Amino acid sequence: MAISRQRGTRVDPGLSFVLLVALLVILWLAGGASREDVTGQIVSRAASWTAIMIAVLFARRPRIQEAWAPALVLLAAILLCVVQLIPMPPGIWRALPGRAAFTESLVSPPDLLRPWTLVPGATVNALSSLVVPLAVLVLATGVREEQKRWVPVAMLAVIGLALLVGLLQFTGAQIENPLVNGTPGLVDGMIANRNHFALFLAIGLLITPVWGAEAGSASRVRAPVAVGIVLLLVLTILASGSRAGIVLGVIGLMLGFAVSRRGVKSALRLYPRWTLPAIGLGTIALIAIFVLASVAADRAVSIDRLIDQDTGADMRARGLPTVLAIIRIYFPFGSGLGSFDPIFRMHEPFALLKPTYFNHAHNDFLEIALTAGLPGLLVLVCAIGWWAWRSWAAWREDSVLPKLGSATLLLILLASIVDYPARTPLIMAVAMIAAVWLSGNPAHKTPLPSIGHNL
Repeated sequence: MAISRQRGTRVDPGLSFVLLVALLVILWLAGGASREDVTGQIVSRAASWTAIMIAVLFARRPRIQEAWAPALVLLAAILLCVVQLIPMPPGIWRALPGRAAFTESLVSPPDLLRPWTLVPGATVNALSSLVVPLAVLVLATGVREEQKRWVPVAMLAVIGLALLVGLLQFTGAQIENPLVNGTPGLVDGMIANRNHFALFLAIGLLITPVWGAEAGSASRVRAPVAVGIVLLLVLTILASGSRAGIVLGVIGLMLGFAVSRRGVKSALRLYPRWTLPAIGLGTIALIAIFVLASVAADRAVSIDRLIDQDTGADMRARGLPTVLAIIRIYFPFGSGLGSFDPIFRMHEPFALLKPTYFNHAHNDFLEIALTAGLPGLLVLVCAIGWWAWRSWAAWREDSVLPKLGSATLLLILLASIVDYPARTPLIMAVAMIAAVWLSGNPAHKTPLPSIGHNL
């Protein structure tokens, strides 16, 4: 009787949910790059402003108070950008660390009012970029309670689009995205940076086991599909050439199984106890076979780069001493949000000069220390502290969404140690959605939708 009522229930997506899904698709198409001069930034920000205006005028009122911590972190980031753009008296500005190189009269006239940031245009761009997480915050907190469980499914669908493009590129098809600065010939799913693409797929490895297991009886149909998706995600991460993606994929898959443990046990409650270990070992063996086949076919670019790449020749390792030296010069006020590129060029030693440029520190924690100084680090510490506190509560309960939010943010934090994923609009949006999930009450059990008759 209950099944009949469920099958007869009419799906009525709210406007906030529809806008959120549409924005995710647009961000995948146009928001996969961090560079400020790509066309995709215009599209991503215009779409975000449009979504905000439509939501404010026509959608359900957002309950931002339910996600007060992410909202405060975002507000702090916005205020820090604004404060860095306020003109300062010459005496105060000249007293800031690292400003000695700009005190020559031809560079900085004595009576010139200058902002805290050394590169105002870059800080304005950083401020403008925050419209993306703001739009996601408004939309995600406006989604109706009964529709929240559909958001991970929608995100998995968008990840599936990137996976499909990556698989086509894997076969040799030349698919390039004119909205981002991708590299022709790579398997990147139309996302500019292969590490960011691999992170996106790793989040798919996190969500897929949950989608396959959190459907009750429907899991019998959905589980084999989920296993197939996992295999494709693994193969595409290997083909992407991302070394960090291998680690993130393993962690994402492990976290996905941890989140879905209750659903798996529920689906297998009528089977013998040895069924669950057998399924787990079988899945691991199947993944191992596909990985070995990918290596044998010389298509596991990530593993090849992991083995062949000389760590000493990696620009991340070579540039680290210079980054640390620059931090000491400008700390505790920083050089200004978004200013890493020109500031690094100014201090770059001849030994690091090469045809390409070092656009970011490839460690977002260090880059925040360099550009935002002590205020930025305080915001970062508060954000990570809130994540740890909420994660502790989330993993002690059975609710799915807070656990997914905690695990997704963990993957982004780990990726930020060696790269800068949260500087791309797409990952900004994913991070904000995850933060909204984590803000939810862990005591409220919200499984993913059971739609077994439609997979």
